[in-house]
Amino acid sequence: MPMSRKTKLGLIIGFIVVGVGGVIGLSAAKRGNKSTEVRLEAVTPRDLTATVTASGRIEAKRSVDVTADITGRITSIAVREGDLVRQGQLLLQIDPSQYSAELSRANALMASSEAGLVQARANKDQAQRSLDRAKELQRSGNSLISTEQVEQAQTTFEVSSANYNSAMAQTAQARAGVQQARDNLNRTRLFAPISGRVVRLPVEVGEVAVPGTFSRENALLMTIADLSTVLAKVRVDETDVIKLAFGDSVQITIDAYPDTSFTGRVTMISNSAQLVAGQLASAQATQAVDFDVEITLDHPPRDIRPDLSATAKIVTDTRLGALAIPIIALTVRQHSDVPNEAKPVEGTATATAPTAGVAATTDSAQKPKETEGVFVVHNGIATFKPVKVGIAGSEYFEVLTGLQLGDTIVAGTYQAIRDLKDGAKVRQAAATAGATGPQGGSR
Repeated sequence: MPMSRKTKLGLIIGFIVVGVGGVIGLSAAKRGNKSTEVRLEAVTPRDLTATVTASGRIEAKRSVDVTADITGRITSIAVREGDLVRQGQLLLQIDPSQYSAELSRANALMASSEAGLVQARANKDQAQRSLDRAKELQRSGNSLISTEQVEQAQTTFEVSSANYNSAMAQTAQARAGVQQARDNLNRTRLFAPISGRVVRLPVEVGEVAVPGTFSRENALLMTIADLSTVLAKVRVDETDVIKLAFGDSVQITIDAYPDTSFTGRVTMISNSAQLVAGQLASAQATQAVDFDVEITLDHPPRDIRPDLSATAKIVTDTRLGALAIPIIALTVRQHSDVPNEAKPVEGTATATAPTAGVAATTDSAQKPKETEGVFVVHNGIATFKPVKVGIAGSEYFEVLTGLQLGDTIVAGTYQAIRDLKDGAKVRQAAATAGATGPQGGSR
């Protein structure tokens, strides 16, 4: 019996519906079986070293700024920047002519004062003898001398004694002036206060040296550094300084020696922060602060100089054979501490008419909190598991609790871990796709 047009149209529509349904069902099945490519890694024991990295500059253990104590024009400089000098070696000469003249004038004044002292002493001695004779005549009772004459002799003696004392003071003052003039003349020649290297020489012959009373920077003539002991002075953030201890070993890299690293030890940790300009040293200061840390280099190079840029890696802790996970594997997820917590059922008294206190307590207890952990993989399923970590090495965290030796975890990539959901299907990525991404936790 031939089909009508309406019957044929119905069959065609039926086939189309069946085909579309099949395609939709196949797509859903494929989506249900889709897994995420990740890099898997087993939890294994590793040797870990925790470090604190800080930057700073090379400094000498001891350095001295050479400045002038007098004003004068520089006539000669006996050293050059970079020279090695010995303690007591002549460094610089200031024009001595002015101070030589002052010494000559002071010597003349002292000679005059000493001559006056001799005369004052002679006058005093003469007055003393006159007074003694007058008193002797007065005691004889022969009326050979009047009381007025005795009093006059006494007054003359007292005046001469005062003049003598004044002459002695003037002579002492003149001698002090001579000593000062001689000291000033000696100050025209500057000698090395320590043995070391001339690391700074900002002046030239012909410039005027001035004392550093008002500006030490303008008075600076040169700097001598004793480089027998070399320091790397770095600044450590306040969050890391508490991890440091005296004697911690340090690996130091200096920009001027790009292919070499040096070793050292922490020899000083500042007890107070170095505040930046404009920052208040008060409890209200909210800016991050740094602490000065000094590191003594074990074997510095012979040609090292102060002010070279340096970076220090300070070893704060080590672990041998500790269970470890890649830093990139550690992530943060919301996780309930009470997985079997009973939830209220709709329609019950608790759900329909709770008191304010009960509602607040229930919401607080049910609200999951962010927890650090990793994704553990078993039979292709990634399950988030909280872990507690210890020290951090350059690429791995020490695992304290939460994992066991041999557990398989998701160790990359960064993007995959960030987007991964608890209970998701995962599979090992191809070797070419196993890059771990940036070395940092996907927090």
